[in-house]
Amino acid sequence: MTTGCYSFKDIGSIPPEVKTFRVNYIENKARYVNPQLSPQLTDKLRQKITSQTRLTGVQGDDAHYDISGTVTGYNVTTSGVSTGQNSSGTTQQQASIQRLTVIVHLNFRNNLDPTKNFEADVSRNFDYGATQSLTQAEAQLNETIIKNMVDEIFNRIFSNW
Repeated sequence: MTTGCYSFKDIGSIPPEVKTFRVNYIENKARYVNPQLSPQLTDKLRQKITSQTRLTGVQGDDAHYDISGTVTGYNVTTSGVSTGQNSSGTTQQQASIQRLTVIVHLNFRNNLDPTKNFEADVSRNFDYGATQSLTQAEAQLNETIIKNMVDEIFNRIFSNW
């Protein structure tokens, strides 16, 4: 089964005794909090696991796969600089590309086989023009951020087999 550029052939190797999963609310503890990020990440990850695996989502503590996470980073840095001259002819540099880095600390518990438990940081970078404010960039990039972060988390969980 293929979605975008990701191949999920490894999903068939989920042990047959694994039947249920729970995705706990992914908290946002980054310095800057995008209020849409946590609820959308949580919801889209649940949807993706339900639609692309045979596992059933449950709410109880007895889920075979128990998934939780925390947004630990939501940082903007300059990744591109352009050089030009100002009105007085002085050469100056200014940011041309900003990079938003989103980091989720993932905590995966396999309640049937604790040797498969792991914690890992999953991150992605998202570039946008420096003429945009972070708020403008978020409005434009939000769907891409959610999709890409969900794909990264999903791949990290289901590619370990």
